[in-house]
Amino acid sequence: MEESFKKVAIEEAMEVDIKENCSKSTKTLDLLRRFLGVQQRRAEAYAKLRRGFTEYMVSGVDSAYQQLCSEITIEFNDCSKQVLEMESFFLNPDFCRDDLAHLLRAIQAQEKQKLHLTVTIQVLKKAGRPSERLVSHENCRFKKSLEHECVHVHEITEASGTEEAEADAEYDSALKEAIRGVQDAVTNINEHLEEVRYEIEALEDQ
Repeated sequence: MEESFKKVAIEEAMEVDIKENCSKSTKTLDLLRRFLGVQQRRAEAYAKLRRGFTEYMVSGVDSAYQQLCSEITIEFNDCSKQVLEMESFFLNPDFCRDDLAHLLRAIQAQEKQKLHLTVTIQVLKKAGRPSERLVSHENCRFKKSLEHECVHVHEITEASGTEEAEADAEYDSALKEAIRGVQDAVTNINEHLEEVRYEIEALEDQ
């Protein structure tokens, strides 16, 4: 009689464990799917930022571009906030999935780097190469409506030519480095996202 009670108790305990594991798996799956949704939002925000910057480079209308940058900043901050919440869920003893929390944190770090370098690229492109920057005639003295004494006219010496070439080389190097940095961040993010997708598949198969 006692043996049958023990058997029932063990079976009930196993049933509770199975239900808890199923519940954890379902919640983990939901969180990872939500995370992929956040990544999709980030991708759309980047596409919007690229379009807006291209339009700005053509039109030169600064106000519309600044407004877009503000909107994109809010969007990215909201995405980061959501991912941090998911990360804290995974660190919770109920989940005990430090591996997934670490994965999300790694993606967050790469996303931060990607955004920083994307902004750097846009700032550099906005300024333009030193030798190709437009001259402002605000401080020039106008004699007649079509003639003015330009303060920018100076004799091109070997030294100033070298200085300009060095400034261009520095600019090109900074731009290349930022572009390469974005590409590296994207590669790392995609690799981590593959891990997230594998985890989703494994949980779906359970």
